[in-house]
Amino acid sequence: MKHGRQEYQSGVICIYSDETDMKSLAHAIAKETLEHSISFGLVFFSKAHWSNHSIIKLMQDSAPNLKYAACSTAGEITPQGKSDGKIVIIFFSQKNFEIDTFQIANRDGTNMEEVVSKVANKRKGFFNSCLSKEKIFRVAICLMDGMSYMEESVTAALHWGLEDIPLLGGSAGDNLNFNETSLILNGETVEQCAIILLVKSKVPIELFKTDNFIPTSEKLVVTHSEPDKRIVHEFNGLAAAQIYAETIGTDAKSLTPQSFASHPLVVRVGGEYYCRSIQKVNDDGSLTFFCAIDDGIVLTVAEPTGMARSTESALSEIQQSLGEIDFVLGFDCVLRQIDARNRQVTHKISKIYQENNVIGFNTYGEQYRSMHLNQTFTGIAFGISQNNENTNVD
Repeated sequence: MKHGRQEYQSGVICIYSDETDMKSLAHAIAKETLEHSISFGLVFFSKAHWSNHSIIKLMQDSAPNLKYAACSTAGEITPQGKSDGKIVIIFFSQKNFEIDTFQIANRDGTNMEEVVSKVANKRKGFFNSCLSKEKIFRVAICLMDGMSYMEESVTAALHWGLEDIPLLGGSAGDNLNFNETSLILNGETVEQCAIILLVKSKVPIELFKTDNFIPTSEKLVVTHSEPDKRIVHEFNGLAAAQIYAETIGTDAKSLTPQSFASHPLVVRVGGEYYCRSIQKVNDDGSLTFFCAIDDGIVLTVAEPTGMARSTESALSEIQQSLGEIDFVLGFDCVLRQIDARNRQVTHKISKIYQENNVIGFNTYGEQYRSMHLNQTFTGIAFGISQNNENTNVD
C-alpha cells in the first residue's frame, strides 16, 4: 500500500500509510493542505517505523504552517479497520472546526490546583470568544504520555477546569515495549506532558465508552504496593503475581499480556466497575499496573465477554442518537486488541470499525470525562452538519 485516503462529509480528511518514503508522503500531505482549507492536523504513528524527528521533519517539509499534534501508538485504526505499523493523519477543515491547543506538565510535583486554574482560563478564553450564530458543539481531547504514571490526577484536574466541557482522549503507546511514548505539538517534542485540544465543532457530536467484561466472585485485596510506581507486591498478603496466577488457573511464570487481557481486574466506583489492568510481571513477582493502585483497594477478577457484540451495540446506539455517524475519533485500549486476537474476533472488530467510520489508535489508557480507564473503547462520534444558522451558540 502507498497511501490511503478517506474524506468525510464534515470536511475531515484522513490519510494513512505504511510507507516510510518521506518524499512521497510529504507530497500527499502538501496536496491536501494546499487544496483544502485545513485548520488542524492529528497524527498517530507507530514507533516501529517513525521517530519523533521523522514526524517533525515530515510535517515541516509538507505543511510548515499547519498546527498539529502527534502521538505514538500501540496500534492504529484506519478507515480500513485495525492495523499496525502505520501512520494516520487526520485533517480538520476550517469550515466546521476550530481547534486550540495547550500542554499540561505531567510530572512529579505538578500542582494540580494550578493545572485546574490554567485549564479554566484556557476554556474561558477559547469558548467564550465564539461570535458565530451557528450552533457550536464543544469538546476537549487529551493526548497523554502513556508512561507518566499521573494520568488519574491530570485527568481529574482537567475535568474540574473544563467544567461543562466533556473530556475524552487516550494515552500514547510504544507497541507494547513500555519504554518511551512520544508526544509532539506543533513541531516540538513534549515530554512528561498532556496535550489538550479544545474543539469547536459545527457538526453534532456524541461521546461514548464501551467495555466487555463481567465481574466474578473472586476478590483480591491490595496489601502491599508502591502507588507512585503503580506496583503491587502483595494481594491478600501473598506475592501478587503468584496469587493472581493461581486465581485465574495458571502459574506465575506463564503470565503474559494475553493473560491480563483475558482476566482483567476491576474496581467498583459509584456502583460501576472500572478496569485496573495489569501491564507486566516484574522479576521480583510484583505486578505493574496501567492505572493508579494503592493499599486497601479491593479488586475483582473479571471475565471478558462479547466484545464484538458490545462494540456494535454501542455504535448502534450512537448512530440512533446522532441520526447518522460521519466518523468516529476512537481510542481503543491495547488490551482489547490483545483479547480480540486471543478470541479470534479481530476481523469482526475491524469490520465494525470500518463500517462505522472509526479512525484512531490503540492506547495505554483512555480518558473519559473525569476518569482514566483501561480495557475500554472510548470515542467521539461526529454527525452530519445540521446547518442551524439561527441557533444560538451553546
